[in-house]
Amino acid sequence: MSKISIDLFWKIGEGIMTPGNYSNEHEIVFTTNNKIIGDSAPDWKGSELNTNPEQTLAASLSSCHMMTFLALVAKMKWPLISYKDSAVATLGKNSKGQMSVVKLELSPKVEFSGEFNVDDTEMKKVQDRAHRYCFIANSLSSEVKVLIN
Repeated sequence: MSKISIDLFWKIGEGIMTPGNYSNEHEIVFTTNNKIIGDSAPDWKGSELNTNPEQTLAASLSSCHMMTFLALVAKMKWPLISYKDSAVATLGKNSKGQMSVVKLELSPKVEFSGEFNVDDTEMKKVQDRAHRYCFIANSLSSEVKVLIN
């Protein structure tokens, strides 16, 4: 079993700890050389300059799905030359009436070299397999859709 960790740091800064009078801005350290500034989403008074948890959830799912897809494609010897995705996290209330990421949508687009092509049925099969094998997708209870164009 592997363990993956981050470190998170927050300080009160200029605000005071009363509702609406403090900043959610914090530092997330992945490695010594890889840090981001986290915050709440702009709808909850966060800065658009910072990354919010909903974005990082969408990014984690998108990244995991892509890496799983790449592994499958490599085994099938498909001549893939690029992969692009636009992931969207939709916020709303879940079945318990709690605020939640109620849906995550991935929209992967792939490009192959030369004349190689895959029909939509085969692409859907491989994308579905990538979704089933993705660690992050298997860790979520919200609906996850992979949109194929």
